[in-house]
Amino acid sequence: MKQLHVNLFEMACVSHIVHGMWRAPGNNRHRYSEMEHWLETAKLAEAGLFDAVFLADVIGTYDRFGESNDAALREAVQIPNLDPLLLVPAMAAVTKNIGFGVTFSTTYEPPFAFARRMGTLDLLTQGRVGWNIVTSYLRSAAQNFGLDDEIPHDERYAIADEYMDVLYKLWEGSWDDNAVLKDAAAGVYTNPSAVRSINHTGPNFRVAGPHLVEPSRQRTPLLFQATGSSAGLEFAARHAEVVFIGGRTTEEVRRNIAKTREQAVAHGRKPDDIRFIVMAGIIVDETDALAAKKLEHYRRYYSVEGALVHAQAEIDLRRYDVNERIGDVLLREGQSFGNMGRRFRPDQTIGSALKQIASFDEGRFFVVGSPTTVADQIENWLDVDGIDGINLRQYHSFDTARDFISLVVPELQQRGRYRTAYTPDETLRERLFEPGRARLPAYHFGARYRDPQNLTAPAAPLFSSLPFSKAS
Repeated sequence: MKQLHVNLFEMACVSHIVHGMWRAPGNNRHRYSEMEHWLETAKLAEAGLFDAVFLADVIGTYDRFGESNDAALREAVQIPNLDPLLLVPAMAAVTKNIGFGVTFSTTYEPPFAFARRMGTLDLLTQGRVGWNIVTSYLRSAAQNFGLDDEIPHDERYAIADEYMDVLYKLWEGSWDDNAVLKDAAAGVYTNPSAVRSINHTGPNFRVAGPHLVEPSRQRTPLLFQATGSSAGLEFAARHAEVVFIGGRTTEEVRRNIAKTREQAVAHGRKPDDIRFIVMAGIIVDETDALAAKKLEHYRRYYSVEGALVHAQAEIDLRRYDVNERIGDVLLREGQSFGNMGRRFRPDQTIGSALKQIASFDEGRFFVVGSPTTVADQIENWLDVDGIDGINLRQYHSFDTARDFISLVVPELQQRGRYRTAYTPDETLRERLFEPGRARLPAYHFGARYRDPQNLTAPAAPLFSSLPFSKAS
């Protein structure tokens, strides 16, 4: 029977996803800058037997709405915002089992320094770290790193593919398993013949090596990725082990999962080599009626403006007639249906979009009710939609997690759908897959660099046929 994987979905900021809720009584979001807040977060997630604390990140501001940063700053929409990698050592020091997923972009910072930071985290945590691979989509992020505008979407993925090539060479190929001898009698800590430079030269990166960190238990951290585009799907099929999937209906979710698995097989992988995770909203109380009352309480604090800022909305929906269609308004205002297409439809009315924002209902993976109601829905997600786990969206810190742990977890455990204890000393990869699978499978693309001869052999670029590819 499939058990549910759960990550506590976090971000080192005041307002992550459910905007305006930081104002709710008892919410701890304003404590994001306190070390103790993150220690409490990690200990709570571990008490709930979660897989990991998953940390989102952005490296720019949401400045499209109103063409300035003003609304984002006023609403605290993902600004101010801390570096997620720096939180992990502190949280790991007060826990023994909980994993950590951290978000980092492949687009703007060089791979050698990141390989060192992630290698360090995985070594210090004994293999409890995963990496959420992103390519960054904000215009302001590009401007923060010296560019005028975003690098085109598919080109970012081509850069990311070479980025991964460099990382695999450093993590998997630079040090042999038996390189570290610690031979005090002979005075040899590391066998020099078992460590090598990678001498990578490609269209985007030149990296000599060797890797500065001795091998960790996982070597390559568990690889997360969110995708929806064709380029993203192709990238995930080659690299990702946990994919954040979406879909408005069961059929769409199942179709997306099947397509990703099919692409993975085309890359020499097995259909079960990817776990599928969704962002889920769960509001639970002792009874359905109490849960509904809690939802109404939360809705009083929700910020429509914050939601529009996060959506990078081209227009302020509140300024228009509720009966007008979004597509018609955008056309009249000379705006494209760009960012708003992530959340709304062109034929959708202004009124229905505003109602959608205010409802908290984020679609397929949202449930409000008693522990029985919530557990029934989760079982449906597992068995009918075919997902493997959730990123638990937080409405209230720490009440959302506490409610899930005290009310939903026991119900799922009773049904055999949730672990009752951690497996001692397992890595994050083993937790998601199986004991003994601490490292990438031998047939994964990154494992080829375990053979030193492959370090200098050029890999086939994933996007060599695209017009922007420098490899074509």
